[in-house]
Amino acid sequence: MSAKKTSLPIILTGLLFLFGSLSYSQVKTGILKGKITNGNSSQGVNNAKILITSDDKKNTYAASSDVKGEYQIEHIPFGTYHFKVEHPSYEVYRRSGITISASKTTTRNAALSATILEVPVVLADEINVNDATIERHVSKESRKMTASYSQNNSIASPGARHDYNPNHNTEGYDVQNENVFKSAQINPLSTFSVDVDAASYSNVRRFLMNGQKPTKGAVRVEEMINYFNYEYEDPKDNTPFSITTEVGDCPWSDNKLVHVGLQGKRIDKSDLPPSNLVFLLDVSGSMNNANKLPLLKNSFSLLVNELTSRDKVSIVVYAGAAGIVLEPTSGADGTKIMEALNKLSAGGSTAGGAGIELAYKTAQENFIDGGNNRVILATDGDFNIGMSSNSAMEELIVKKRETGIFLTCLGFGMGNYQDSKMEILADKGNGNYAYIDNLLEAKKVLVTEMGATLLTIAKDVKIQVEFNPTIIESYRLIGYENRLLNDEDFNDDKKDAGEIGAGHSVTALYEIVLKGKGSPKVDVDPLKYQDSKNKSDFGNELLTVKFRYKAPDGDTSKLLERVLENTVQNEKQLSNAYKFSAAVAEFGMLLSESEHKGTASFDHVIKMAKTGVGNDKNGYRAEFLRLVDLAKVVYGV
Repeated sequence: MSAKKTSLPIILTGLLFLFGSLSYSQVKTGILKGKITNGNSSQGVNNAKILITSDDKKNTYAASSDVKGEYQIEHIPFGTYHFKVEHPSYEVYRRSGITISASKTTTRNAALSATILEVPVVLADEINVNDATIERHVSKESRKMTASYSQNNSIASPGARHDYNPNHNTEGYDVQNENVFKSAQINPLSTFSVDVDAASYSNVRRFLMNGQKPTKGAVRVEEMINYFNYEYEDPKDNTPFSITTEVGDCPWSDNKLVHVGLQGKRIDKSDLPPSNLVFLLDVSGSMNNANKLPLLKNSFSLLVNELTSRDKVSIVVYAGAAGIVLEPTSGADGTKIMEALNKLSAGGSTAGGAGIELAYKTAQENFIDGGNNRVILATDGDFNIGMSSNSAMEELIVKKRETGIFLTCLGFGMGNYQDSKMEILADKGNGNYAYIDNLLEAKKVLVTEMGATLLTIAKDVKIQVEFNPTIIESYRLIGYENRLLNDEDFNDDKKDAGEIGAGHSVTALYEIVLKGKGSPKVDVDPLKYQDSKNKSDFGNELLTVKFRYKAPDGDTSKLLERVLENTVQNEKQLSNAYKFSAAVAEFGMLLSESEHKGTASFDHVIKMAKTGVGNDKNGYRAEFLRLVDLAKVVYGV
């Protein structure tokens, strides 16, 4: 009993000491909060790292800013601290003497300045950019061309600065005129070139990650849809493509949605033919930011690690002029290739046309019969010297596609990014186009999807859908606005169209209005000189999909055909490909503020996408769900 009596005061004393300690701790700590902004635009900076360190360097606390640029650090012991903010696109911000007071909130904002490097273009160890030895590395053709493009045909000297301000947004996008509903009786054919580019999706992601609403011109719905692999069935009967079709209820209207999927033959990396690759790299002053040239180097290092002794790599760079910094080198000599990459730095203006000429010339001189001959252009698209206009660039690249050399365009950066130029180059140059906003995207494009990116299995690929007007009132193609073709172009083998790489899939969606059901009704006068009666009985056929393609080195197209019956599948019968692609389309329509978005909402996008996630091997679909959730924050819904 005595033991119990004596223990009570001890317990009480301990509790009092504990409560006293907690009270003392609460009194002696404070909160630091604030907002990190872009110094020029006052816009919040997302994912900035905030570090505070006590004067005695014993205590360090960290936080990251949210999409609005805001941060908060709690439970900081009172005292004086050093304050630092880091972000890859900005100079490090430092302040000392930040006082944290007990039981108080201290506000510390920071306006960041964009990183501007003052470094020259480095062409090779032995080359001084001010020395005449540069002449050995710049072709006569390139020098003549550069002289015709500009009064100044020299590469930037050490310390040269480019007049580009990363905080002044001069990004370039084409206007997207959204497809409208068309009468199946008056316009029974829908013809377009395939588009396997996926740049729009990663570019839109960049906008949202920075807490910004995407520019409408940046949203190309078909590229967002085709960012994902839909695991269609592999081709059979020795054809390079399979065709998948299905129809279900449209998620955002009372109409129906037709899903058309094409799957290119998948080829294992070990079975890829030898590659003759020319890296055409923009090292002009506009590439000075951390999300441009440094990310470019890291991205290409991933590709270099995938190459073998059967492959060869050349590197051409362009700034004020174009030059070769790496002669054709075996893919097995990755160290030598990486050394050339790592020596590059940025400065000067942009002779993009001269670079393209020299890159194609280099690829032609090292052409591999039966191999993958390709120029890989990496740039922010800011061609500001010489052939800078879109029409001139288009004319140049159209000529180059006749060489049998294919083109891959990789876009980098923000602020002055020229999406419209990049898309033209890829579209007209027998190529594909991706936007690299981070290293994981680089891995997706250059490693995971290496075959699709680098090996073309078919060119001039066109799709034509014929709708049965006895069943369908009207239809609307979702996306592909800048890929539309005239109906007669489908059978014209001289008409250029899109390219498909090994393992690429292409997905197209049509919203259709059945006879007497749904809306809108297309008000078109009946044709006077055409018999509108359907004399043939095609039973329950809803539509016919036709698909033309050429071999990479061929001139004559081949035809594939598939009929889709008017059998609307219920939700349980619909494939994951149908559900997920429809969700991505709905998301794109919301971002582009489509007049046809109907009842679409971000919440519905998430709900439908979850039902179609399926086999998400690389986590791209899970990331999409997070991106839609982020869009809700950015759009305030």
